[in-house]
Amino acid sequence: MFSIAGFFLVKATHIYTEEEVEYHLHKIMALVQETLLRLPLLEKNPKMMLWQTPFYDIKDLPESYVDFKKLQLPITSPLLPPTLPGATMELEWGSLPTLDELKQFMNENPLKLKESLTLIKGMSIETVLQKKLSKLRETNISNLNFKQSQRNRVDKSVFVTQNKNVVGGGTNSILNALAAYLRYLEGTARDDWQQVHEKLRDAESRDGASFFTLFGPAICLGIISRRRVHYEAIKYEKERNAGFLSPFGYSATTVTAAADAVCSMEWYWLMALKGQISDEGTYPIRIWRWNGYLIQYTVVGNEGPAVLLVHGFGAFLEHYRDNIHGISKGGNRVWAITILGFGKSEKPNVIYTELLWAELLRDFIIEVVGEPVHLVGNSIGGYFASIVACFWPALVKSVVLINSAGDVIPGYGYLQFSKERKTSVVARLGAQLLLLFLRLNIRTIMKDYYPTKTERADDWLINKMLRASFDPGVLVVLESIFSLNLSLPINYLLEGFKEKALIIQGMKDPISDSKSKVSMLKEHCSGVAIRKLDAGHCPHDEKPEDVNPIICQWVVAAESKILAGSIS
Repeated sequence: MFSIAGFFLVKATHIYTEEEVEYHLHKIMALVQETLLRLPLLEKNPKMMLWQTPFYDIKDLPESYVDFKKLQLPITSPLLPPTLPGATMELEWGSLPTLDELKQFMNENPLKLKESLTLIKGMSIETVLQKKLSKLRETNISNLNFKQSQRNRVDKSVFVTQNKNVVGGGTNSILNALAAYLRYLEGTARDDWQQVHEKLRDAESRDGASFFTLFGPAICLGIISRRRVHYEAIKYEKERNAGFLSPFGYSATTVTAAADAVCSMEWYWLMALKGQISDEGTYPIRIWRWNGYLIQYTVVGNEGPAVLLVHGFGAFLEHYRDNIHGISKGGNRVWAITILGFGKSEKPNVIYTELLWAELLRDFIIEVVGEPVHLVGNSIGGYFASIVACFWPALVKSVVLINSAGDVIPGYGYLQFSKERKTSVVARLGAQLLLLFLRLNIRTIMKDYYPTKTERADDWLINKMLRASFDPGVLVVLESIFSLNLSLPINYLLEGFKEKALIIQGMKDPISDSKSKVSMLKEHCSGVAIRKLDAGHCPHDEKPEDVNPIICQWVVAAESKILAGSIS
């Protein structure tokens, strides 16, 4: 941040800061500007100057990645850092705060998360899941304690962070690690480069995934820019090919991984920036950064219980277009999120699992909402909501599942669940064929999902889905269809939510037997309320006039039970 005394001493006229897209950083910058306007005894208030290091010289970003690629914009080269003159004046910087003063500041910080919620993030969902299943099996869980293999200490190691698997240090250290990463195929005798190669292999969960794992934090912190990474990758590629670039792709997999990653990051950053300055839409679009990735969300309403809406596979927060305000008018604060891999949220090169998406929702509730929520999910989003409710019940007041994915398994006693996920050639080919099929048939598919109101599967919805299908990284997301594990039954996940779970089921769902599912839910999910609707797979969007009152009434009833419980 900045020092008030410093402005008086140096008589600063301008403040330069990097332009960001995250909502909480926007709030900080607004606070800085507000403070500057209130500074006394200054002849002229300092001006805030935003800077950025864009790939492209573009002012009007096309909506579609296809249209953007057609522009064939050249990527700008990075600039060398300027040499700044040294300060010649004697300045009194004051004294460092004591530890007690620092603690007091942190405790009074309005952005400080509630400690009880923050502690929930300390354990991965895999660990929680294995503990729960071990209790179910009544077995010893000592085999879950994995020993980290001891590594020889490397002098001048670039892995200086506490995590030990991400590159850290200053710009020169990052550039050294990047040089080692790009030259992986060449091998090396240098200990520090060998360590980078070892970490690369460990992090390569799928082709190219190691780049962001190793370098993502440094890029997000601005230690090295996306533009510099691209410059170094292309420079090395030209060195390998006598100064030429092949139109058929790069000659080294690491060059491909680095270039693709930063180009993808740039696209999503540009979309996020455009969303921040656009007045389009009926609700504000905000950006949250989760594990380095940009996630889109919105919030409407100023008072009342917190409600979080989670979309299904292939959708986005706008799929709740007629629910967000409708539920908010019922006296609620409503959040809607576009989860990782969908809509205009980032689609990174990672292995997508139901556990990953559940952890994202957990962290969103803790970091953004900041209090327990009534969690509403449609289709696969309902399954994610059920996982969150099961493993972190302190974060969820109630759950509403709208045509949720997941099965009911009677008399489960021993559940097999593996967190291991692998990609394959078959999955990649399947994703390509599936993407082609969906693009050609999306209109017919969506109309089947809306059997009583086919007009709701309109051009707006279809075009939104088609736009997202051309984003970089979408094939990786589709591969997850072939590795998702939905073996944890709904009746197991909702076991601890008796009287706190509502099922809204469209009885004309074309992808499931709704009658059979409702029957199984009634028989094996005691204490679960069920509302049947004459609708298809997406009742919330097909018949929002029916679904919104149901959800609002449910939240009121759930809050009354919570209040009654706290009084008793």
